Amino acid sequence: MQSASQTSSALPLYVQISELLIRDIAAGRLIDGERLPPEREMAEELGISIGTLRKALADLTEKGLLERIQGSGNYIRQGGTNESVYAMFRLELLSGGGLPRADILDVTRMVKLDDLPPFGTSGEGTRIRRLRYLNDVMIAVEEIWLDGDSGVVKQELLSDSLYRFYQKQLGFWIVRAEDRVTIKEVPDWAPDSFSKAPGTITGYIERFSWADRPRPVEYSRTWFDTDKAHYVQRLK
Repeated sequence: MQSASQTSSALPLYVQISELLIRDIAAGRLIDGERLPPEREMAEELGISIGTLRKALADLTEKGLLERIQGSGNYIRQGGTNESVYAMFRLELLSGGGLPRADILDVTRMVKLDDLPPFGTSGEGTRIRRLRYLNDVMIAVEEIWLDGDSGVVKQELLSDSLYRFYQKQLGFWIVRAEDRVTIKEVPDWAPDSFSKAPGTITGYIERFSWADRPRPVEYSRTWFDTDKAHYVQRLK
């Protein structure tokens, strides 16, 4: 279990902790029946207050992923709902899990480029370029295109979870996504801080995302460092 990121995020801190634990449960880092450390110890390890931790644990209990036994402790329970802000984020650290976060590199509304596949209903889109992290490990660069008819993207309102931003700020929810995973060269716009130099072959994900409309409202491409993360799709 890793400490919580202290970077700014539109996600409340207790939600970040809940998401971290949900992803650790899904990855098998926390197993059914496992007893969590005492709350004071756990809060100290995560660098948060007892109150914040208890709100996160209450969220897990509501989702059926935690059983809180008075006088005994908190126990992981498999079989609950893994409903999560990051339910569609498929990259994990090689050791499993990891809390996603992002640094925004650029947000620009423009005419859709010729190399983009067809998506949406507008000739324009908003391009968002970001660095992605799991915990504090930089694992990917990504470029997201939101169709221009889906709304106006204000950079100052963006959160680490774009799907949550779409719901809260633009009034729609991504209901399904299609991923195509392969390999590709890192783009020339990748910053020097990224672990893979432009032109290096690495993991690559193309994603089409749908809301309640027949055409995809979003298209994204992600280049991820296969030395630090892998793509995971779990079937139930």
